[in-house]
Amino acid sequence: MPRTVRRVVTSAVEYGVARAGTTVVRALDRDVVGQAHRPRGAAGRVNGWMFAYRPSNRQRNAWVVSLLGVRPTDRVLEIGFGPGVAIRELVRAGAGHVYGVDHSGVMLRQASRRNAAAIRRGRVTLARASVDRIPPAFEGPFDAVLAVNSLGFWPAPAERLAELRRRLAPGGRIALASQPRCPGATADTARAAAREIENLLEEAGFTQPSTRTLPLTPPVACVLATAPAREAGRTP
Repeated sequence: MPRTVRRVVTSAVEYGVARAGTTVVRALDRDVVGQAHRPRGAAGRVNGWMFAYRPSNRQRNAWVVSLLGVRPTDRVLEIGFGPGVAIRELVRAGAGHVYGVDHSGVMLRQASRRNAAAIRRGRVTLARASVDRIPPAFEGPFDAVLAVNSLGFWPAPAERLAELRRRLAPGGRIALASQPRCPGATADTARAAAREIENLLEEAGFTQPSTRTLPLTPPVACVLATAPAREAGRTP
């Protein structure tokens, strides 16, 4: 099959599977609960396609990136990049270099394909790693860090956030977005998630936390905060 035709067919299949949603996921793999945490196998690939093609997911990622206000000199790190939608948005927004970690090999492959051109140009570096085992090459300093709907899966999140703060340049920004997916989630659920995230950020040493809301169903809450300037003679 010619490459162009193969790409068209693949895109159509991926879009159709994504629209089919979790019914297809359940048919392919009974262990659906863990797929959002660590996508794997056939069901993981379907989940990745669904994450990438669902309009609300794409809108959410683009919105979070817009809140960071990235600049051409910025080095940006995403934790849990999934199929690479926000990575692509960061490149489009003009970030100087975009780094990302995700502990799913399925997501690494999908994100690498989605951002292949930027990777070839040396603007994107992706790695398979978990938030508590970020590679030394990703030490920073970074100008911005973001995570979209992944914070809830982190072990000891306050400790992980403190580690990320140390990887940020003084005055660096962080954006943590949460769109509750539990049954019956409402605007109140999103507000409660935002308050919890603000508390975690303050516990981790961030300053000036503030919350923005995207009116989807349920709403998306994104908490922004800043890494403080380091005090002279003090180890962060």
